[in-house]
Amino acid sequence: MDIVVTGRRVQLSDKFHDVVNTKMQRVTKVAPDTSRIQIVVTHEGNPSQADSAKKVEITVFAGRDVIRAEASSADEFSALDIALDKLTLRLRRTRDRRKDHRHGLRNAPVPDFAADEELEKAVAKEENARHNEKVTGDSEDSLSQDLKAGQSIEVQVGDTPIVIRRKLHVAEPMTIDDAIYQMELIGHDFFLFVNSATGRPSVVYRRHGWSYGVFEIDTAENLKKERAAARKKAREQK
Repeated sequence: MDIVVTGRRVQLSDKFHDVVNTKMQRVTKVAPDTSRIQIVVTHEGNPSQADSAKKVEITVFAGRDVIRAEASSADEFSALDIALDKLTLRLRRTRDRRKDHRHGLRNAPVPDFAADEELEKAVAKEENARHNEKVTGDSEDSLSQDLKAGQSIEVQVGDTPIVIRRKLHVAEPMTIDDAIYQMELIGHDFFLFVNSATGRPSVVYRRHGWSYGVFEIDTAENLKKERAAARKKAREQK
């Protein structure tokens, strides 16, 4: 198992590295198929945010799943503990879901991140160099340029303080239920995916409690073609 620790705008002590190596044994107990753990520590220099000056993000590659958790605190050690607690809960959910699959409740596909070695390397490279990827100049050209899988750029809009971050994510078709599951694993309030039932780009999002919403995206031209094809098929069946 590889453990990669990266500091952004902060020097990490040998003690922190030792603590990480010890605490990550907790991860392997819950998810023994973990192949890689990536930890990013970021320092926020704003004095008014001293209580959350250190942010720790943990990403675990376990089998076919990618599980993330993050937390902020006054120091990297307490932020690590909080993030690890969140991560452990999500890992247990993953383990329980796998048990359900073995009992034959269902076996829906999930995005195969870990199996895609090139994409994993691209993500790791992007995490280690994100702070050097800000692009200045013609923002329209930068916002329209092609990206590689896992690549991201930050574009500053003219002389304004506005920065737009773009990233290309390779999505595997999945059901709405699997998209909600993936959203819960990474701890986000939304998740972009390709709906396997319709083939459309879609977004699931958290509303309140156990309530979720789904947006599906299509163009008017595509919808007209679909309706025309449906009418043609109906006529042929008569």
